[in-house]
Amino acid sequence: MSAPTSVSQGGYIQELNPILFVMVLAMYFINVFGNGAIMMIVILDSRLYSPMYFFLGNLACLDICFSTVTVPKMLENFFSTSKAISFLGCITQLHFFHFLGCTDALLLTVMAFDRFVAICRPLHYPSIMNRQVCIQVAATIWAIPFLHALVHSIMTSQLNFCGSNRIHHFFCDVKPLLELACGNTELNRWLLNTLAGTIGIGLFFLTFLSYFYIVTYLFLKTRSCSMLHKALSTCASHFMVVMIFYAPVLFIYINPDSGSSLEKDRIIAVMYTVVTPALNPLIYALRNKEVRCALNRKLRILI
Repeated sequence: MSAPTSVSQGGYIQELNPILFVMVLAMYFINVFGNGAIMMIVILDSRLYSPMYFFLGNLACLDICFSTVTVPKMLENFFSTSKAISFLGCITQLHFFHFLGCTDALLLTVMAFDRFVAICRPLHYPSIMNRQVCIQVAATIWAIPFLHALVHSIMTSQLNFCGSNRIHHFFCDVKPLLELACGNTELNRWLLNTLAGTIGIGLFFLTFLSYFYIVTYLFLKTRSCSMLHKALSTCASHFMVVMIFYAPVLFIYINPDSGSSLEKDRIIAVMYTVVTPALNPLIYALRNKEVRCALNRKLRILI
């Protein structure tokens, strides 16, 4: 047959379901409320009307959307007997998972470039990162990944499926679906490894390069200890988010396909779909003085 009417999502350990449900739900609430608070203060606080916080607001919105693609269905499946999702729903979930994941990688690279220009080219910063450029860049980094994800979703939906319709994963992704496909999937695997690998490694390299230049510039050029500390503190928050995001992603999409790797993929997938989006607001709120002050101002107004 060309495609099953529904897909059963596996990977759940029945005895641990109540504990996992509480943990995942707690992380999801932290994600939604934490990132929602960052979005609110970036929009409402005029002191944060700068490119860095404009992109931070985009990241907060992206983290909420990224988790929402998979977590609500994951929570439902903890207590569902069938754990079923329609084939159209499965392909839609796959599409938005890759769309938002790729957008996240692009956004982190742009945020690194923004810090590079702000610190290493301060006199040119207002002209390079003006409002119009920021809006155009934001539109681009949301549009390009949509097309990237469309390639995977169309290619996967055109496969022939037979036999079991149970995927060994918490959500629909390309690799678990390829395990169910009949016939030749070499092109799909090549596209996945080439596109995801090239984009992931390329963007990580550009991001790392930006921070490397920033750190080198600060130690060679900066004479003020307070300015050095402030710049390094801001970059440390950004780089921490980058490492938390890329570590599991690069492991999954560069690791060779194997049955054992799929078992590891399920565990690591929880990291970047549930844990990472919840950690981002905590990192920025705790390490960024401007964000902490803006949150305190809004809380005082509300109280």
